Amino acid sequence: MSFLSPLLRLENLSTEPIMSLDHVPEAQRYNKDNIVAQWCAPINGKMYRIELEHGTTSGRRMIWVNGREVLRRDWMFKLVGEDTFCIEQARCIIRVDPAPGFKYEYSLYIDGKPHAQYTEELTRQYRLWLYTTGSETEVAQEYRIMLKLDTLSLYVNDELREETAVFVHGGTDTSFVLQDTHFVLQARSSGNKLDGIVHTLLANEELVPEAKIQQIMQEPVSILQTN
Repeated sequence: MSFLSPLLRLENLSTEPIMSLDHVPEAQRYNKDNIVAQWCAPINGKMYRIELEHGTTSGRRMIWVNGREVLRRDWMFKLVGEDTFCIEQARCIIRVDPAPGFKYEYSLYIDGKPHAQYTEELTRQYRLWLYTTGSETEVAQEYRIMLKLDTLSLYVNDELREETAVFVHGGTDTSFVLQDTHFVLQARSSGNKLDGIVHTLLANEELVPEAKIQQIMQEPVSILQTN
């Protein structure tokens, strides 16, 4: 193409920044190697993985929630500051602050509370279990089972289950089946006013150990992946 080509006229040239990612499919824009900070938090009975990209040379700042882009800023000449976004009804803020040695600190606030405080308070409102089905010859299926204590709502991989508790001696049993695995969520009195009701989960009559919300940060990405 010569410099005299009509295709090189000013009106034919793109006005979009050359560093824009609009032309790249979302699945290809997500690159875990570019993540500089990651948090995990329960919001309205669902678990969310919040990730931040902070390009100090490109000036790009991107926020991902469960692998989906919720905010992107290109050509950010100011590398510090804060970005606001919402997850359902929760207002979230990610702050980028300077740190010694030309580094940066990243903080997440949810509904005005630091992430650690928010998660600690929410942990007392939920019970969480992680379970993987399948064998050497079957495809493994991961399940994240959460019980919201104030409403007794039961969530499996962020989907609300409509299950009915049955009264038994000493409490209630809630039964449900996932991929040929029979689960029973038991609620029993602890006999102690401070501890209140104790919830345990059985899978095929075997006890499933209770997990902590903070533990999910150490789990594979798939445990929080949204299709």
